[in-house]
Amino acid sequence: MKESDYYLKIVEWSEEDQCYIGYCPGLFLGGCHGDDESDVYKELCRIVEENIALYKEDAKTLPPSNAGKEYSGKFFLNVGKDLHKLLSIKSLQAGKSFNNYCVNLLQQPFQQSKKFQVLSEYHSL
Repeated sequence: MKESDYYLKIVEWSEEDQCYIGYCPGLFLGGCHGDDESDVYKELCRIVEENIALYKEDAKTLPPSNAGKEYSGKFFLNVGKDLHKLLSIKSLQAGKSFNNYCVNLLQQPFQQSKKFQVLSEYHSL
């Protein structure tokens, strides 16, 4: 296994730019782009290898790996007293638990997203 395998590489279509965008969050800013998804991924892999080599050349510690990361399904969020109160009241009015109400709110923007649907299908396998 190569060191670059420990870093998440993302290639996705950008409607705004009308091309594929490749990036590696956590390892470097920016990325690459192009019209062919496979070519963008190959270029991204080359850039990741190059960045790892630069870290080593400069005797810098590599950032923590992020590929294959396990998530607990929990995160803590400070929302302020007023928003907390409002969400609590809204969850009571909806007849839902506070947690379920907030999860549903967080999911709403992603429900129509094709990426979210693909990710959800992948995780249900």
